[in-house]
Amino acid sequence: MTNLAINGGKPEIKESLTKYRSMSKAEKDAVCKVIDSDCLSGFYGSWEEGFLGGPRIQEFEKEWSKKFGVKYTVSVNSNTSGLYCAMGAVGISPGDEVIVPCTTMSATSMAPLIYGGIPVFADIEDETYCLDKKKVESLITEKTKAIIAVNLFGHPAELKNLRRLADDNNIFLIEDNAQSPLAKESDCYTGTIGHIGVFSLNYHKHVHTGEGGMCVTNNELLAKRLQMIRNHAEAIVGPANVNDLNNMIGFNYRMTEMSAAVGLVQLENIEKHVSERKYFAEQLTSKTKDIDFLHTPKVRDGCNHVYYNWALKYDSEKLGVSRDMFVKALNHEGLPCSSGYVEPLYMLPTFQNRKAFGNSGYPFTLTNRKYYYNMCPIGQKLFENEFIMFEMCAYKLSDNLIDKFGNIFHKIIDNKKDLIDFEKETSN
Repeated sequence: MTNLAINGGKPEIKESLTKYRSMSKAEKDAVCKVIDSDCLSGFYGSWEEGFLGGPRIQEFEKEWSKKFGVKYTVSVNSNTSGLYCAMGAVGISPGDEVIVPCTTMSATSMAPLIYGGIPVFADIEDETYCLDKKKVESLITEKTKAIIAVNLFGHPAELKNLRRLADDNNIFLIEDNAQSPLAKESDCYTGTIGHIGVFSLNYHKHVHTGEGGMCVTNNELLAKRLQMIRNHAEAIVGPANVNDLNNMIGFNYRMTEMSAAVGLVQLENIEKHVSERKYFAEQLTSKTKDIDFLHTPKVRDGCNHVYYNWALKYDSEKLGVSRDMFVKALNHEGLPCSSGYVEPLYMLPTFQNRKAFGNSGYPFTLTNRKYYYNMCPIGQKLFENEFIMFEMCAYKLSDNLIDKFGNIFHKIIDNKKDLIDFEKETSN
């Protein structure tokens, strides 16, 4: 039996993994054409032709709408900016409550605060790790204005059920679809089921423009509000004859022509990039699904998972080794995974200290909501004890490499006793 690398043996994978590169000569040529055109941005912050951006921005938005089957697409410079625009577009005002998942990237919970809204944290499901619809339903009050559902790790939330819940309560459903382009629920793309969907084009996503984002909607009024907030709304509400001035103070969230040019090429190849990640994740699952101390990613019936992250749930009692030691063993063998994901967001100092803007604690002075440890026990448990992450979009993968990943898990099983003994020795 070969010793584990953490205990002096040779690692299964000796070389560092190569980063996944989705850029090609086509993206380079597209950027060069923009530079040659001498139009790096076509935006102008007034109510005239340049208000909607240059030719590539408008072409990119048109093609994105066509690909995802929506009426309107509004490009922005990040998914975070898109979430801020979405909060403004649906009219979040001081004291309004927005239900968000406890487990997600921090921008999701920060978005309501920009307009004085109050994030209300709901727990997540124990198997697909998205918003628990029943928990959301129990949190709705007369102050609730919106729900932000995150399609986490590439898997859809219960979007159609959440949309019905939102419609029944006359509130908005916003999808944070940063990690899930081309994921589906019942043949509908994620990002297109809520009132507004927000996509990420950050460099470590399936497809990217370096930094960037896209907001989609089928509502004309919401689309116009997104466009205005993106581009200095306060300067154009007069010429545009806008009567509802709520949240019509704008930002500069504009995407460049170069980013749009890259995005157009990436969009042409989105099926290839996403299907590769999905293929390798499913191969890895097939090699590990029978390991009793691992819960490999579950795909809910009627859904398509696109695997931004390959998220494992680990049972330390069944193996007899702590999660951190197990992850260290995986790392030493050459599999770059990590313990946990993010700590539940209500544990951030902003919420624990009830401070948002300045010393006043605004907008938390508008609510009696409290944020305390373990308020979302599923999210807390997954973070502290169970989650193990491998970033599917981070590395160049192959069948041979996936075989080696599978071998690593089984090598640890074969050396279970040695690893248990090693942890006892090193913890003394």
